[in-house]
Amino acid sequence: MLRILLTIVFVVLCIAMVSVVLLQEGKSSGLGALSGAAESHWAKNKGRTMEGKMEKFTKIAAVLIFVLALVLNLNF
Repeated sequence: MLRILLTIVFVVLCIAMVSVVLLQEGKSSGLGALSGAAESHWAKNKGRTMEGKMEKFTKIAAVLIFVLALVLNLNF
């Protein structure tokens, strides 16, 4: 029963992570990086924006997926 529940959580987490990664913008700053325009007010406060929250979720989800994959691979 626990294995089925963990598998369902694993699949839902994988689908959520894929969708969040696809929603994120690219990291290339274009020609603005040459003039130093990349370091702006928005770049400094990125953790408070929706993009910053998506990056944090991606990191947390990646760790959880890794741990769940290891737990599900154990042969009880």
